[in-house]
Amino acid sequence: MHATCDVVVLLSGTGSNLQALIDSTQAGDNPARIRAVISNRADAYGLQRAQDAGIATAVLDHKAFEGREAFDAALVELIDSFSPSLVVLAGFMRILSGDFVRHYQGRLLNIHPSLLPKYKGLHTHQRALEAGDAEHGCSVHFVTEELDGGPLVVQAVIPVELEDTPASLAQRVHAQEHQIYPLAVRWFAEGRLSLGPLGALLDGQALAASGHLIRP
Repeated sequence: MHATCDVVVLLSGTGSNLQALIDSTQAGDNPARIRAVISNRADAYGLQRAQDAGIATAVLDHKAFEGREAFDAALVELIDSFSPSLVVLAGFMRILSGDFVRHYQGRLLNIHPSLLPKYKGLHTHQRALEAGDAEHGCSVHFVTEELDGGPLVVQAVIPVELEDTPASLAQRVHAQEHQIYPLAVRWFAEGRLSLGPLGALLDGQALAASGHLIRP
């Protein structure tokens, strides 16, 4: 048995990835435990999902702060009150300051709906279709100060179908997000995943630049 790994999840929206994490952590042998869910939006449905699962919630409205640094400082204080080993970004629609990212160096994960380093930022499904890509997918990565640029942990790769629209592609990518994010969190909780000076390590071995590839 592994020691419990306390996790804080940050989100701004519906929290479908949070739900996948909740479902996976309720499996008896998973050492990850979600201690709290924090949102910058009081109306985020993800907060309801957390409450339904008996998880503590908190709202920190970014509009109540003078600038990003002040908000991030308050957010660090709030997160650290739960003493997490891992902080998970699950649709948290804020660009985080360098100070915040450095504070959680090696224990801050994000998921992005593209095969990074392709399509950092927004509208990833539309951009993949416009580029005529044969494959698309999603990526879990450690967060560094470069937006969507930290070392990759795991990617799920799916084929792009001829009739795909941004909506249909988004739906299939979402389904993969719900598989690979709980997997990465579990690896971290079990002590198998870490961030070394040169990139992500799984079981002490350096992962490829693309991370661990999964082709469903």
